[in-house]
Amino acid sequence: MAFIPPVPLEALDPELRDLLRAQLQRRTLSSDYQLRIWAHRPQAAAAWLRLLDQLNSHSTLDERLRELVRLKIASKTNCTACQIARKSDEVTDEDIACLSWSNPRFTPREQAALRYAELFATDYLAVDEQVYAALEAQFSVEQIVDLQLFSAMMLAGGRMTYVQRAYESQEADLNAC
Repeated sequence: MAFIPPVPLEALDPELRDLLRAQLQRRTLSSDYQLRIWAHRPQAAAAWLRLLDQLNSHSTLDERLRELVRLKIASKTNCTACQIARKSDEVTDEDIACLSWSNPRFTPREQAALRYAELFATDYLAVDEQVYAALEAQFSVEQIVDLQLFSAMMLAGGRMTYVQRAYESQEADLNAC
């Protein structure tokens, strides 16, 4: 059970409800539960959703790469909601079974992003010149910044969801929005 009670769907600010509906339809969110807790601060929750949309719908990174990074970070935050959610059909169960950055099943680009995501979530002091060199070999500067922003959102969202216990959720109800 969540430590903070979620705001009932019918009590959500109309703009927030519209943003929520859009993110659920795009699969950027897999549940309404976390957002309904954040809705105690509706403007901040709306800003969070807008940034999440920007980092997904207007990303310089492909969907598969973002999903691999999201799941890698979820494995480190222990966020149940993040671990079980699937935001892309481009990532298979076999991919998820071994998200090691050194696994040859992943492209060099995916390996560099997974290595960065793992270090970002667990040992950020180890992000050094070698890590950046691996990123620079695969990504433009714009894409590296996109990866960093996306990783930061996934880490923060996963940690916040975990500490709020916002993962024991009911399924999102698109018709209720």
